[in-house]
Amino acid sequence: MNMNDLSLENDGLDVVTFGEAMAMFIACTPGELATVEQFVKKAAGAELNVAVGLARLGLQSGWMSRLGDDSLGQFIQQTLAKAQINHEAVVIDRHYPTGFQLKSKTQNGTDPIVEYFRKGSAASRLSIADFNQAYFTRARHLHLTGVAAALSESSFALCEYAARWMRQAGKSISFDPNLRPSLWPSEAVMVEKLNQLACLSDIVLPGISEGERLTGYQSPEQIANFYLTQGVQIVIVKTGAKGAYYQTIQGDQGVVSACVVDHVVDTVGAGDGFAVGVISALLEGLSVREAAERGNYIGARAIRFIGDSEGLPTREELNQEMASALTL
Repeated sequence: MNMNDLSLENDGLDVVTFGEAMAMFIACTPGELATVEQFVKKAAGAELNVAVGLARLGLQSGWMSRLGDDSLGQFIQQTLAKAQINHEAVVIDRHYPTGFQLKSKTQNGTDPIVEYFRKGSAASRLSIADFNQAYFTRARHLHLTGVAAALSESSFALCEYAARWMRQAGKSISFDPNLRPSLWPSEAVMVEKLNQLACLSDIVLPGISEGERLTGYQSPEQIANFYLTQGVQIVIVKTGAKGAYYQTIQGDQGVVSACVVDHVVDTVGAGDGFAVGVISALLEGLSVREAAERGNYIGARAIRFIGDSEGLPTREELNQEMASALTL
């Protein structure tokens, strides 16, 4: 895929993604989850977060999955409709439920405690049979994550099939490893399978620690080279407080400084925000450096809000806030 083609116009969907969406119950008070009596209900899921973020920026965003025929599944559908995300390819499964999670309320920017209830969920039944060729044909870009890949063997098969199909169709593909070691049978299997997907993609977005686990290398430059030598076009490594390192197959490379966050509310969703920034910028024809800068900014903004996607900006908010930040 020629990355210069990313900004071409298309009458269909800008981006399609798929994975598991869950109902997320966030504790209203700090403390152990066992002692909390009140929770706020939100929607969660790495791919869903990205779809929401892209839609808020005005892109035509599509999300596909399986949901249970239950109240939580209805809640996810309502969330998708409210966010103006195309979800016509979602399958309602009458045999398996929608998953959910409990999430603690954090203090002082610490990572929350999260308990998942997803085993045997409808989304874990995703398979190649759910691939809707007509739907994916309408999209110019596919975003994949390691979460969907980890749900089940059949879900991984769908990820690989979709990536190969989109690649053959001349579409572009981004991949966020988003490691979930507890969902894989072993570290070795996780590394093998996720690197397979990464090397089918044009854009790979690992965190520095993820890159170390997947490639065996420690520096951002080595991690990027690992994927670039296997056909990936762009690698942007998230380096936490240092910002991000980017490198392209053409040899363009550099470092983008991190955005300072004075008060961290919820660290979950930062990586998804980063992906929103990068994907949206590249689809608009901006440079890789500009994409990394936008990714850094949206990722930093996301952790200032409770919930996984509540901090993702609208187009107006992004334009005003980034412009203000650049003039400081």
